[in-house]
Amino acid sequence: MMKQILLATLGVAWAGTAVAADATIRVGLTGPFTGGAAPLGVSIRDGVRLAVAEINAKGGVHGKQIELIERDDESKPERGVQIAQELINSEGIVGAVGIANTPVAIAASRFYQESKVPIIIPVATGSVVSRQFMPPEYSENYIFRIGAYDTIQSAMMAELMVKGRGVDKVAILADSTNYGQLGQADLEVALDKLGVQPVATEKFNVRDPDMTPQLLKARAAGAQAVFGYALGPDLAQVANSMAKIGWKVPYVTSWNSSMSNYIDNAGANGEGVYMPQTFIQDEGVSEAWTRFIKAYQAAYRVDRLPSPSSAAQSYDAMLLLAAAIAQAGDGADGTAIKQALEGLKDPVDGVITDYVAPFSAQDHEATEASHVVVGVVKEGRVAFANDADKVRVGR
Repeated sequence: MMKQILLATLGVAWAGTAVAADATIRVGLTGPFTGGAAPLGVSIRDGVRLAVAEINAKGGVHGKQIELIERDDESKPERGVQIAQELINSEGIVGAVGIANTPVAIAASRFYQESKVPIIIPVATGSVVSRQFMPPEYSENYIFRIGAYDTIQSAMMAELMVKGRGVDKVAILADSTNYGQLGQADLEVALDKLGVQPVATEKFNVRDPDMTPQLLKARAAGAQAVFGYALGPDLAQVANSMAKIGWKVPYVTSWNSSMSNYIDNAGANGEGVYMPQTFIQDEGVSEAWTRFIKAYQAAYRVDRLPSPSSAAQSYDAMLLLAAAIAQAGDGADGTAIKQALEGLKDPVDGVITDYVAPFSAQDHEATEASHVVVGVVKEGRVAFANDADKVRVGR
């Protein structure tokens, strides 16, 4: 039944629908649907589409269908800014879900903030993203997020090696973007709390073809493990370069080694990498996880989700935004929807968790450390590193 509902309703869920604009609730959807970050963007788009299809199949919100206005930001901050202005000023959206890249989120957020249009960012994990407009400097904050932001991720990564494996000599390789450098800073703080200072911190540019020079320095410094902070293709280059120099030490990355283009580009060299995850494509966790995986596969005719956490977080983000729109009332403006997000009265049954008042005026992060598990690449898929986590997150 789920498959039939999805196939019947997906066609009216996004831009291009024949439903009249004044009879719909217009929601912006943006992400990198092309380029190196496409596994993130496509997963955002398809997770949101899936949620909207289900909502619309049940009658929509206030008797109106949700209409998605989609834009590809191409992972470019300047494009993200342009899209924000277009969605707000020309398309008349009441809220938005999207953005995968921290640099894009930092650049575009100001326009949602200044226009008082709430956005739930389901993927960009830079710790500052949801905190740029917090009191007391700002009286209201319109930027929300769901996903394991870098403060959570870095603490888990550090503890995995230092506490879990007794490693006290580590190297950090991070890309030169805001994402990589902010992540590195969070990781250094997390390591410092455990009494560890990196023996090497190396920077590289996005799409650098070889990380051998950085890795040789790290090995010469005596590193016993490597941390990577970048997107999937660049994390794959680190794995390939480690294999090239014959250096076999534990490799722990930010969550992006779950991206399909990390797994595919690194191949056998990418096996065994550890990373934080909020969702793993494993049907043995819970009924909610199984339903989501099967629905995604049926709707988009894929076996492996391009970025499982991105898809689940985006699906949940859309459910939360729809719940806020419903609570705010028919015809409510962005301020009312923002206030509803900060005080959701009813629980929202998501994929990752069941959300009970996930946001407040002081805290716009829906994801807690308890929602996050350690994943590992195994046989070309992301699996649970610890079987006990299946029980912990299942419900």
